Amino acid sequence: MNEENLVNEIKVIVFQLKDEEYGVEVSQVRSIERIQHITRVPRTPDFVKGVINLRGVVTPIINLRNRFDLEEIETTDSTRIIIVAVGEMEVGLIVDAANDVVDISTNIVEPPPEVVGGIEADYLRGVAKLDKRLLILLNLDKVLNPKEIKDLKLVEATT
Repeated sequence: MNEENLVNEIKVIVFQLKDEEYGVEVSQVRSIERIQHITRVPRTPDFVKGVINLRGVVTPIINLRNRFDLEEIETTDSTRIIIVAVGEMEVGLIVDAANDVVDISTNIVEPPPEVVGGIEADYLRGVAKLDKRLLILLNLDKVLNPKEIKDLKLVEATT
C-alpha cells in the first residue's frame, strides 16, 4: 500500500498549562477528575504531589507545572487531574484546565523543537498546528520515566 494513503488520525485530550495548550492521546487517558485531597508522600521528587484514593485505587499524582519547571499556582475551579495509563500503572497529572478533545491528522504533527516554553524536547512527542492553535503533544513515557515510575510503585506499595 502507498504510504501517502495512510493518513492516520489521533484523538487527543487538550489541556492547558500556563499559556500553552498540550495534548495527550485519548487512548492513554482513563478519566478526568476534579481536584481533590492529595495525601503527601515523604521522600518523593518535588513534582510528585502525593497520592489519591480514586475509586479504591491508590493513584500517584504529579503536578505537571512542577515537572516542567513552570511556576506553581493555586488550584482553581478549572484545575483538573487527568488520569493517564503509563505501562501498567495509572498516574494523575494536575493541569490548569482540560479544554476539549480534537482529532489530529498524524501528517500535521511535526517533530518538537529542542525547547518549547522551557520544556525539554524529550518530554514532547511533537507539535501540531491546528488553525491558529499550536498544540504540544506529550510523550508520557518520557514525562514519567521508567525509574520514576518504579519509585512511585515502591511508594504506592508502602502506602
